[in-house]
This record gives sequence, structure tokens and C-alpha cells, in this order.
Amino acid sequence: MSNVEQGEINALGFSAARELQNNFKQVEELMAGLAKSYEGMNLDPFNLKKVYTDWWNALSADPQKIIQANLEFWQKSFMLSQQALLSMMGQKTEPVIAPEKSDRRFSHEDWMEKPAFDMIKQSYLLTAQWMRNLVTDVEGLDDSTAQRVKFFTERMLDALSPTNFALTNPAVLEKIKETKGANLVHGLKNMLEDLEAGKGELRIRMTDTSAFKLGENVAVTPGKVVFQNRMFQLIQYTPSTEKVVKRPLLVVPPWINKFYIMDLQPKNSLLKWLVDQGHTVYVMSWVNPDETYANTGFDDYVTNGVVKALDAIEYDTGETEVNAIGYCIGGTLLTSTISYLKGKNDHRIASATFFTTMLDFSNPGELGLFIDEEQIQGLESKMNEKGFLEGSNMAGTFNLMRANDLIWSFYVNNYLLGNDPRPFDLLYWNSDSTRMPAKMHSWYLRNLYLKNDLCKPKALSIDGVPLDISAIDIPACFISTIEDHIAPWVSTYSGAQLFSGDVTFILGGSGHIAGIINPPNANKYGYRVGDNSAPDAKSWLEQHEVKAGSWWPEWDRWVKTLAPEEVAARQPGANKLKALEDAPGTYVKVRMGDPTPVLEYTQLEAKPAAKKAAPKAEKPAPKAESQPAPIEDKPAAKKAAPKAEAKPAAKKAPAKAEKPAPKAEAKPAAKKAPAKAQKPAPAPQTEIKLNEESTAPVVAEPTEPKAAPVEPPMPAPTVVETAPAAAADPAPAPAEVTNTTAEVTPNTNTTPEQNS
Repeated sequence: MSNVEQGEINALGFSAARELQNNFKQVEELMAGLAKSYEGMNLDPFNLKKVYTDWWNALSADPQKIIQANLEFWQKSFMLSQQALLSMMGQKTEPVIAPEKSDRRFSHEDWMEKPAFDMIKQSYLLTAQWMRNLVTDVEGLDDSTAQRVKFFTERMLDALSPTNFALTNPAVLEKIKETKGANLVHGLKNMLEDLEAGKGELRIRMTDTSAFKLGENVAVTPGKVVFQNRMFQLIQYTPSTEKVVKRPLLVVPPWINKFYIMDLQPKNSLLKWLVDQGHTVYVMSWVNPDETYANTGFDDYVTNGVVKALDAIEYDTGETEVNAIGYCIGGTLLTSTISYLKGKNDHRIASATFFTTMLDFSNPGELGLFIDEEQIQGLESKMNEKGFLEGSNMAGTFNLMRANDLIWSFYVNNYLLGNDPRPFDLLYWNSDSTRMPAKMHSWYLRNLYLKNDLCKPKALSIDGVPLDISAIDIPACFISTIEDHIAPWVSTYSGAQLFSGDVTFILGGSGHIAGIINPPNANKYGYRVGDNSAPDAKSWLEQHEVKAGSWWPEWDRWVKTLAPEEVAARQPGANKLKALEDAPGTYVKVRMGDPTPVLEYTQLEAKPAAKKAAPKAEKPAPKAESQPAPIEDKPAAKKAAPKAEAKPAAKKAPAKAEKPAPKAEAKPAAKKAPAKAQKPAPAPQTEIKLNEESTAPVVAEPTEPKAAPVEPPMPAPTVVETAPAAAADPAPAPAEVTNTTAEVTPNTNTTPEQNS
């Protein structure tokens, strides 16, 4: 060894020693804090003691199963011992057991070439196989308990893998020899930093978060924030085409993740691709709520979320129909909103697309293992202390489902090999979790996952409006992925069968994220497409063949066929809604631990055209006096029924309609009626105006007059019955007509009426 090499090793050793000394000081401080933080903590949040007690009792009642599993394990263990002896003697033998081809833990060449490591690997695999045999097909266990035993046994086996220990991992031993142990010292430093960042909770870094900045090298598609309230910011993206589809496109992302999974980089950005296809794209960027949102409920995400976004889009573009996309539980929220609006006779959502969305929660997959009464009560107790659920809790649940890829691989890389995390935009997004309000999350878990009430007609209601998703009859497209472990496609297909309209079902390859973020230029995975007529998911799969490439162009053809009309491109901030800031906005930049910013909420002004309603409606009133016979064919002045839509005094309107005759004689201008009456059934001008209490437009249309009282309409987009001329009150008529179109002021309630 040269003097230079020896000097480098000595320098490395001294550096490692100093780093280790500093690490020990950190350990001492952290251990003191950890001891205090774990006092009174529930160490069995998944109630595994009861689960495994039930399993053992059931297994004990079937000794034959235990004997059979043990005999098989002993036989293969004896074969492995013989193989190990032959390997040490230099003979090549067939392995007794081999890992799955998809198992990347044993990719280092020493696991195959060196007998000692091969013996360790096969011993672990045999033990894992023996334990799986003991927890599989146990008679006397209910399905839920059996699935939980299998799931958590797999997680225990993942943790016990020899790759997770320095002395039994050849890659780690190789690194120790290469660095003289400095990798372990640096790994300890990484672990302590993660413990400190997690305030005692080990949050393993998956990527170098300092390498990314929103709006600079991630989420860079040009756009503007054009509306904001307490719940979300609405982003309109800058068009890249001269013409755009007339119907705007509203994207509703999940509130447990941030929307920029659809806008990581230009080469794989779904949002940029949609803009390039000629869509006017609006995206909701949800608030990252803190304790001030503790009492925010699911209703708020509907009425002050999606519905307000529709109000803003209509106000800005004048369009009364939009196409909508919901991703994951954003699709569940979108479904609830469509049903809510349908109950209010509001049809502004003209088509709906659902990315990996469950509506029928009877088979929620592995997520269902974390949801029962005991676990929900534990979560509620934790949420009530803070007013919200930490995003890291939900992220930890998702990571646990793929523990080898999302936990242990980073544990080995960061702590045992002593490597720093590498920059990776997808993992940056995965670590950028959001909080969830206590009231909303409890409602969501109980009513959807636990009770599965969304698919039951009128079992749930939003703001007093019963939900019935079976009545949804707009064109819908469900897009799922075949390897999705969060929203299993078998369950999403069941949900696609609940609607009463035309439904297209697309099944892509890969999983929950990669299968959706699959740009055409990648030419990966493939997809199937068909309707929802097959009786079950298995039959559907057999009936449809795989098509090459991405499903994105298939969906674009589907949605444009529904309404192909185009208009000039719409620039953000160029219409009634002004640009507030550049995309991606403020809310999305709030990270874990940051307080929720308080923004100035957007006010939607009333439309000026509303004041023209009064003079147009005054003239038809005298027609009843000059031509009483044909009165049924001619509209009269607008009555106060629309006022019932916008004002609390609506119940007084029917009383006015009961006194028609005396009021009809009081109008001196009746002599002018004949000239107007000769026109073929002139209709009063329809006025559409946003309403603070009704989130939909109020539409006044003439109907056949009756002298009976007018029923107060439900607070929804309403067809208002105009009163006959004989029932009109001539003196106050202009004042009443002025109120047929309610002026709008959006709900800007700043008080906390309580976000994987």
C-alpha cells in the first residue's frame, strides 16, 4: 500500500471517529426525548394482539395442519443442509428454494456464488414459506382476521430479511471493507437526522428534498391562480393552442396528496399534455389544513370546494357545462358532488372521468386491513388531540403496503450502506404529504370504508341533500390500473356499474401512479377499453384485448366526441377572474409542519345584465286585462318566486299569488297590451346569475300560469314558474322582478367550520 493510500485511509478513519463522537451526543439527546414521547403511547395501534390470539386459537384446533407444515419444513431443511455441504466441496447443486424473479433484495452476486450467503438466503426463504403455510387457509378464522394475519406476517418477514442486517448482507460487508466502517458511521448520522426531523419518529428520507423547488424544476407548466378561498386555489393553465374545446376541464385531485403528481416534469406531465390537446384546464390545489380546520367536514369539500370551483369557472368563461376529472378519492368527492348537484337540479358537470376511483368499498383491498372500529377510534383519539391527522401517518400506511420497496430498500441504502438519498421527483412528491381535518377524515373512514354507504341510495347526504349515485346518468369514463394496490381495479369496476348512464371503462397497466402518469411518448404498459356491461371484472378482462401504448389518446378521443365544439383560446386572468399569482400557487408549497397560510379570498361580482330583467318583465303584465281569453299562452311579469331562491322571505311568494283579480285592474298602462300581445308567446329574458346560497345558476323561464300558490323550490338551479298576469301585483312589480336574479357574493366564511 502506498503512502498516499495509507494517508487517505487514516484521514477517513479520523473523520469517521469525529463523526461518530458527534453522533453519540445526538443519540443521548434523542433517547431522552424518545423516552418521554413514548410515555402513554399505544404500542399496538393495529390491535394485533387480538388478531394473532384468534389465529393461534384457530390453528391449535387443527393440529394436522401444524404437523404437515412442520414436516415439509424439516424435509426441505435437511435437503438444504446436504446442498450446503456439497457446495462447500465445490459441487454445483440446484437450490432447494429460490426467490421470486421480482424480488430484488438478493441481486448481489454473492447471494448466488458464495455458499455461506446462499445458505443464509435459502434458510430465510424456507422459514418464510413455513410461516406462510401456517397463516394461510386456517379454518375457523373470519376473512378479515385471516387477511390481517397474512398481511402483517408478510411485513414481519420483510423486516427479518437477512438483507436488512449488516453482518448478513454481502453488499454492506463489501462497503465496510471499502470504507473502513465509515459507511456505518455516516449511516448512523443519517438515521439521527431522520429521527430529529421526525421529532422522535423515524421518517426515512427517500430522496434529497433540497434538490427540488416547486415552480422551478417540478410543477412548471405555465398557469395562474385565478380564484382562492379557504379550501383551495383554482389554477388555470396557459393555453398552447389557438383554439380550445368549448367545455372547460376541471381536475379534482385527492386531498391526501398534492396535485403536482400530474405535473412532475414536462416530459411526463399529464396537465401539460391536456393543455396541448386543446383543453382549458383548471386544477384545484387543496389547502394543507392545520388545527384551525379541525371542524371542516366532507360537506365543505363539496360545497366550498368543487361547487365553488364550478361557480368560478362559469363566472370566468360563461360556460354552463364542464368536463370533470377526479383522481383517486378526488373521484369519490367528484361523484358525491355530481349526486349533490343532481339533487338540486344543477347539471353543470356534463361528463366525468375517474382515475383509480373506488365508489363501492365492499372490497377495498389492503387498505381495508387498517380500518375497523378499534383502529378508527384510535385514529380519532389521535386526531382530536391535534385537530388533524398528520400526512406522515397516511404515507406510512401506503409505504407499509410495499415495505420492501418503500421502506427497507431506503433503510439499507441510507443507514447500512451510508449513502445519501438521491434526487428523484416522484419520491419528492411522495414525501410531500398533507394533513387531513379530523372531522372530515373520521366521516370519510366511517361512512365510506367502514359502512360503504356511498353506494346505498340516500344513505348519505350533503348539506341536507340526499345522495343517490345510481341516478347519475351523465357520460362517465373510469380509468383503473391492473396492479393498483390502493384502489383495486376489481373494486373500481364494481363502482363503474353503479351509474345509470353510458360508462366507458379503461384498464391500464402498472399501478396506482405509474399506470395513470403514462405519457404516450413512453409507449409503455398498454390498456384495455370497453363498456361496463360485463357482469363482473373477471368477465370484462376476458372480453377485451390489450391495446398498445398509453390510454391518454383514447380518453381524449372519448371526451372530445361528447362536445367537439371549439372556441378561441382562453388566457388566464384575461376574463373576469384576474391572475392572483403564478402556478403552482401558495397552498401547494405548505409542507409538513408549516402553518396554513391565510389568503385574501376571491369575491365573485354580480353580473351587470341582471338589472335588465325588471323593465322587460313589466310589459306583459297588462295582457290579462285586454285579452283575458288567451292569457294561458302568454307569459306575464316575473313573479317573486325567484326571490324565494335567493332570499329567506321566499315563503311569502305563494301568498301573493292567491289574490289575482283586484291587483290586475290597478295597472293604467293596459291599453298598450294589444300591440305586444300579437307576438307569438314572447318569453322573458333568461337571467343567469351566481347565488351565494345556491351554488348553481338561477334560471327563470315562463310556464303556464296558474292561480295556485307557488311551491318554494329547492336551493338548486331552478326553473321558476312565472305568475299569470291576473295574479300580478302591479304596484310592487318592478321591485319583485329585480330580485328574480340573485346577486352573488361567494361564501367567504373565514371561521373554521369544520384534507393516500
